Amino acid sequence: MMNVKNLFKTLAVFVPVFCASPAFCDGLFFPDEPVQDGLHVFDMSDTFADIYEKLDSVKWGGKSINVAIESLENLNKNAHIAATDERVVLVWGDSIIANYPRPSVNDWNGFGEITTALVLKLRANDPVMHSATESETYQMVVDALMRGVDERGRYIFSRKAEVAEDGRILTSVGLNGARDARGNFRVHGVFKGSPADAAGVHAGDLIAEINGTRVAEMSDAEMEAVIDGFNSGTSKIKLITPSGNRDVVLRRATIVLADADVVHRATDDNGGILEIVIHNVSDGAVSIVNEALAKHPDLEGIILDLRASTGDDERAAAKLAGLFIGQEPIMRIAQTATEEVEVVPGSDAVTDAPVVVLMSNMTRGTAEAIVAAFYENMRGVLVGTPTAGLARIATHIDLENGGALELMNKSLKTGSGREIDGRGMFPIVCLSNIRSAQQQNAFFLNVINNYFNATDFNKMPEVDVSDIRRGCPTITSGADEDALSVGVAVKILTDKKVYNRLIAE
Repeated sequence: MMNVKNLFKTLAVFVPVFCASPAFCDGLFFPDEPVQDGLHVFDMSDTFADIYEKLDSVKWGGKSINVAIESLENLNKNAHIAATDERVVLVWGDSIIANYPRPSVNDWNGFGEITTALVLKLRANDPVMHSATESETYQMVVDALMRGVDERGRYIFSRKAEVAEDGRILTSVGLNGARDARGNFRVHGVFKGSPADAAGVHAGDLIAEINGTRVAEMSDAEMEAVIDGFNSGTSKIKLITPSGNRDVVLRRATIVLADADVVHRATDDNGGILEIVIHNVSDGAVSIVNEALAKHPDLEGIILDLRASTGDDERAAAKLAGLFIGQEPIMRIAQTATEEVEVVPGSDAVTDAPVVVLMSNMTRGTAEAIVAAFYENMRGVLVGTPTAGLARIATHIDLENGGALELMNKSLKTGSGREIDGRGMFPIVCLSNIRSAQQQNAFFLNVINNYFNATDFNKMPEVDVSDIRRGCPTITSGADEDALSVGVAVKILTDKKVYNRLIAE
């Protein structure tokens, strides 16, 4: 195979200009051919031009337009793209299939047209891209551009635009699960209010047939198309349940999940324990939690479960943490090396009940900042395993086509200025080290007798993160983690001596 780097160096001398049409000097596309290979080329070019101009307004997240364009080669391993000071070149395997003069600085329309032309060339050589709809093409291409600029950035395609162009909405019957040893599908969970929930499907049920075909004979792709697909679709399901076999009809529908769930564990002699599970740190979650705290003012304790929580709205995070902490610094947002913004709730706390904060490697984004706020203000006991260390929030850039770009260019620090992104927060009580009943009994006995001396890695930035994570590994069984987390949290909250000593740690 030829040396691609050497090839790029000689293109300007030995390679003629390849254009999408003879009218290259005036534009790459003819006005009387607005649709090529199923793509509206002028609209697509305008969208890419808009994307480039908006990314330029945020300084490309520290990258450049060259990096963005060259990242299109990630769409196929046979593609190689070079954006030099003079040309933009696409090589497919050993062949040069596109070579365009580079537009002048800030000529976003020119860069937009070149990007669309590159996409057409890629579609002509890649069967997967060629079969993609216009919305799917947008998603693939802009995701590739965004990954070049920011590996955690993404393109949010307008649902309104997607429906208009493809007439499709992603829907679900509302269940999840996995195949058993015989190839049947075992239901592990059902979303509340979903079609599966309405039909009486329960965790543990076995799906044996779908539309008269044995599940064991269906491919994973065929199964996925039934459970999660585009637009509504009806399937006849044969269920094997503990109470007998039965047939149900499931129709896919759009499912809306709450950002928080609340369970009150009542007791006879006190206000009970409130278990709050945060899925997404949002204004909706704040409203749910605030209402629950107002309904149960005399709680013995609160379990704040952030184990699968994420979020990128710093205002919502401040409101949520403020319900427990009040007007104390929750986080700092660092967009550059010298510029930080302190985030402080605007209201006082509404509860002073003891709190256990559950955390895991799936705790990320603003949820990590909330964990840090409870820790720094000595407002809760951190229990679980280390958080993800992915504490960034996005700059949202609206596009003219109704979509948006999400650039993860703002890192989060604790209220006192400690780094979270790239490091994470660490529990005072590591659940993976007290999984057995014997280990738990020994742990609580040591705490009560004042023999428990926690190593607080949150105060030890010199210790390598990987070493800390190896010492407190992720619990791989979700069922085990659920039972262990709640059991340990309840024990801590119901023994004031244990709680106070762990807070002091």
